[in-house]
Amino acid sequence: MATIHLTANEVAQTRYDRIFELEFQPLLDAVYTFAYRLTSDASQAEDLTQDTYLRAWRFIHRYDENTNAKAWLFRICRNAFINDYRSKVRQPYKVNYEDIVVYHNEDEPVAQNYFGLHEELGGKLIGDEVTMALNTLRPEFRLVVLLDLEDFTYEEIAAIASIPIGTVRSRLHRARNILAQTLRDYARGQGYRAQNEDCNVVVPSMA
Repeated sequence: MATIHLTANEVAQTRYDRIFELEFQPLLDAVYTFAYRLTSDASQAEDLTQDTYLRAWRFIHRYDENTNAKAWLFRICRNAFINDYRSKVRQPYKVNYEDIVVYHNEDEPVAQNYFGLHEELGGKLIGDEVTMALNTLRPEFRLVVLLDLEDFTYEEIAAIASIPIGTVRSRLHRARNILAQTLRDYARGQGYRAQNEDCNVVVPSMA
C-alpha cells in the first residue's frame, strides 16, 4: 500500500478543521448570546456572530489549540462589535485584528455544552427586570457585566475588553450600583415598599 504524504499546508488545514469543529463550533450558542446582549437585536446578533466566526477562521493560525477558545472568540466578537455594530454617532475607534490576543489556560477544559444568558437572564435565575436593566447600561459597563456572568476571571475580562484589571473592577462596581438603583426605581414604580420605604432589591451576585 502506498504511503500518503501530506504537504505542510494540508497538515495545517487538517489541524484548523479540527480546531474549528471541536473547539469553535460548540461555542456557537455562547457567541450568539454574547452578541445578542451586546446588540440587543436578534438580526444584528446573527450578523455579528457570523462575522465573528468568519474572522476566527481567517485568524485561526494565531490560535493555540486546546487553550481558551471561548475567550478568544469573545474578544473577536467584542472587536467586531466595536468596529461594525456600535452607533456611528459616537465615532468608535477601530480595532486592528492583527493584534488579536491568544489566550493560554491549559487547566481549563474546552466547553462542550452551553446554557446561555438567554436562559440565565430571561428565565428563572434572573428576571426580565434585570435583563432590561442590563440593557440600559452603557456598552462598556454592560460588556464587563456580561463577561463576569460568563465566569471569566478579571484577568480574562481585562484582556477581552482591552482595559486594565483596575478598570474592570471599577466598572463592575459602578455597573452593580447602577443596576441596583434601576431595580429599586422599578420596584418603587410597581408599588413595592420596605418598612423603611426603601425597596428590598437584591442584585444577583456577579463576583
